[in-house]
Formats: sequence, C-alpha cells, structure tokens
Amino acid sequence: MNLVKKIFAATVIVAVTVSAQAQNPMSPYSKYGYGILNDNATSAQRAMGGVGYAMSSGRQINAMNPASYAAIDSLTFLFDMGLTTTALWSKEGNTSGKDFGGGLDYITMQFPITKYLGGSIGLVPLSSVGYSFGSKVDNGTSLRQGSGGLNQLYFGLGVRPFTGLTLGANIGYLFGTTINDSYVTTSAGSTTLFERVIEVRDYRLQFGIQYALPINGRDKLTAGVTYTPGKTLLGHTWGIKYDVNADTDGSGAAVPDTVGYTSLKGKYSLPETWGIGLNYVWNEKLMVEADFTYQPWKNADFDLNKEFNESTEFNNRWKFALGAQLTPRARGNYAQRVNYRLGGFYSNDYIKVRGNNVREYGLTMGFGLPAPGSKTVINLGFEWRHRQANPMPLIKENYFSVTLGVNFNELWFYQSKIR
Repeated sequence: MNLVKKIFAATVIVAVTVSAQAQNPMSPYSKYGYGILNDNATSAQRAMGGVGYAMSSGRQINAMNPASYAAIDSLTFLFDMGLTTTALWSKEGNTSGKDFGGGLDYITMQFPITKYLGGSIGLVPLSSVGYSFGSKVDNGTSLRQGSGGLNQLYFGLGVRPFTGLTLGANIGYLFGTTINDSYVTTSAGSTTLFERVIEVRDYRLQFGIQYALPINGRDKLTAGVTYTPGKTLLGHTWGIKYDVNADTDGSGAAVPDTVGYTSLKGKYSLPETWGIGLNYVWNEKLMVEADFTYQPWKNADFDLNKEFNESTEFNNRWKFALGAQLTPRARGNYAQRVNYRLGGFYSNDYIKVRGNNVREYGLTMGFGLPAPGSKTVINLGFEWRHRQANPMPLIKENYFSVTLGVNFNELWFYQSKIR
C-alpha cells in the first residue's frame, strides 16, 4: 500500500471512531469548567504515570511531544489504540456511591515521510463531563446532570535537522459539546429545566523540541519541552429554560425559551500549556522519566450564563509525574522481553470548589506484552487515583482503571528485489 492510501485509510479509521469515545464514570467535579481534563498519554505512558515529554522511541507513538515523530524508522508504520474501563467510588459525609464507565480512549498512527521526517495523526480526548446528583432546595429539590466533552483530531510532523535534535508541531481540530442540566422541582410538583450548552469548533497548535545526549555508548539522556499557546475558543454557547410541566403551544410539550445564544469568542478560552521532561535510558534496558506540566488557568476566560446564577473559579494547574520501564533482555525469552512499567503522579487541578483547591494523585503499573510472531505489543495498564478538594474535606473520589492498548508495528512499504 502506498503512502497516500495508508494516510487515507488512517484518516477514515479516525473519522469513524469519533462517536465511540469512552464514557467516563460520573464525577461531580466534572460539573465545573470544561470537565475533567485528559492528557494525551497512550496506554503505555499511562502505566508509567503519564510521562512522555522527553520520551522518544521508534516503536511507540508519543503524541505528548510532536518532536518524537522524527524517531520512527523509515520502514515502520505504527498504529496504537486504547480501551479503558474505570470504576469510581465516591463519598461525602455519610453518603457514598459508585459508578462504572469505559470505551475507546484514543487512536493514533505514526508513519515516516523521509529519513529525517515523520508524521502522526490521531484522535485524543481533551476533557470529559459526566455527573448526576440531587440536593434539597427551598420548597423543593434540585437534580443536576451533565454529559459530553471536548476532543482533538490532530496531525503532526517531527523533523531531525541534525543528530540529537528533533523539532515538531501538531495542529489539532478541537470539537465537542458539554451539556449541563439543572432540574428544579417545587413542593407543588412543577419542574423547571435550566440547560447550559457549550459547543466548540476550533483549532489548536502545539510545538515540541527534544535533545538526546548519548552517554557511555549505550546510555542516553533526553530533555524535552512542549508549548501549546493559549487561545480564545470559537463556537457557540446558549442556555435553555422551560417549564417541563407546561403546555405552551397546545402540542402537549413545553416550548423551550433559549436564553443568551452567543459566540464563545472573547468569553471562553484555554490557557497556554508548558511541558518539561527529562528521560534517561540505561544500557537499553531501563528507562526513567520525570515530567512537569503547568497551565495558568487563572488567566482563562469562562463566562457562564448569569441568568442561571452560576459561577466557576479556576486555579493554576500543575502536575508532576514520574515513571519507569524495564525490559530485561530485548532478545531473551518471553518473560525477559516483556516491558515492566511503574509510575505515579501528583497534581493540582484547574478548578476550585467553594474556594477549595482540588488535588489528585495516583499510582500506576503495567506490562508491554509482545505478541508471538510479530512486532505487535499488547499494553496492559492499571491505575489507581484519588481526587479530593482541600482544605475543606468535600467529595472524596477513588478510581481504579484498567487500560488495554494494542500497538501494531508493520512495514511501511517493502519492494521485493526478486523478479
């Protein structure tokens, strides 16, 4: 299959999977802002705490830093997709709950263009919204529900201008819709729905650089930096308000009153993002990486519908991640060829709840299992994480996720010399 056909096939595969994004378990914290943020980590990277800014490999796709695309071999085509299943246990005071979710997490492809230039295309999640909870209000009850999220379809290039240095860039198409509903039911039995919708259709850029320094022949130290400019979002937002019990047009159903239909421009934005990583490979067996992420969300705009009496306060987000991978012998027996992974992370989330910071931390582990008779690797990962607002002890959330990824590695093209 030639270059054009493979890129076309890759694009079609990505397009048909857009509607199959993972359904995350319900979290009240996703009510705020754009929802729960997701990093562009593959299943292999998630098993190492979500590191990747300085990671460079011709056998694994790294969408966290586009500079890594230049590391691919000129005869190699990579295809990676991941599925995630998550269980959530939550508790606030004497009230507890649990929920489950899962589905397609991401899909990415990487291919060579020239000896010094590589490309990648993929679909990755940016945020997810999913919650449902009720509470008592004056003379009635309130039910809040939310769904949706933002995704990014990207294309990127990575180039190696000279030995040791690689540069890269991604251009992504941001799309998605978040829906937040609030049902208020009075003691008399009448119900009013307030609905807020944010619809995003925009683009986003990301730039990356990596520099690798060989040490002692078989060791390597790599530094990586990524930068994503902040930008005002394009799209529309609107609110809907109507009496669920009313029959205002004689059809037996209420006519909704659309409130404040307006453009997102100048009112909603994403902040810039900085990523810094340091990666060390020892004797081609052990890889260790430390990453740091920073996003100044306090500078971001998020103008909610004042008609609905809502407010959101943002906090600057930072995340520290540490991960390692051990491959005892690349050409040994099966157990020696398995990639053993371990990691952890600690972060300060971008939302504030009632003036409280939201902290999240977790531990990860996993395995890269070589498929017999091929270069395909089955990536199995496990993750436990905890989220809670501080210093006031609000909702405690504990997650356990199992991620299954399949990394296909095949020849990009091969022409037989035998006629």
